Amino acid sequence: MSEMQLVGIRVEQPQNQPVLLLREAEGERFLPIWIGQTEATAIALEQQGITPPRPLTHDLIKDLIAALGHTLKEIRIVDLQEGTYFADLVFERGITVSARPSDAVAIAIRVGVPILADEAVLEEAGLVLPDEREDEVEKFKEFLDSVSPEDFKATGGQ
Repeated sequence: MSEMQLVGIRVEQPQNQPVLLLREAEGERFLPIWIGQTEATAIALEQQGITPPRPLTHDLIKDLIAALGHTLKEIRIVDLQEGTYFADLVFERGITVSARPSDAVAIAIRVGVPILADEAVLEEAGLVLPDEREDEVEKFKEFLDSVSPEDFKATGGQ
């Protein structure tokens, strides 16, 4: 398992499809995961420090975990099958709950736990950006600083 850092969310054009981008904490590989609009909004809001007037689903899950006396230890991106990623929420005493990676990441950033990716997933889907593309990563970070929640309004069909 490799620890991953959340780079952020990007909306791929022309499909208007959000992409969750993770980067190895101690490596060069990036892991792009295409996700839904709702999860993209939830992640972007949390990254920007925006608190909605009522808890979103991921906030509710965080509150439920605490209210039930459990501790989320980490999330793991554990598999990739036919283009679909699979993740686990890992609790104390080795309890795991299967989740979509987008939901797992949205919960992880709210709780403040590590995001890990299985080596087999990184070998299959991880991307290494050549040095000349480092400016692209900087542009992506600039985009993240300028994006607003309105950029992720649902377009239907998701």
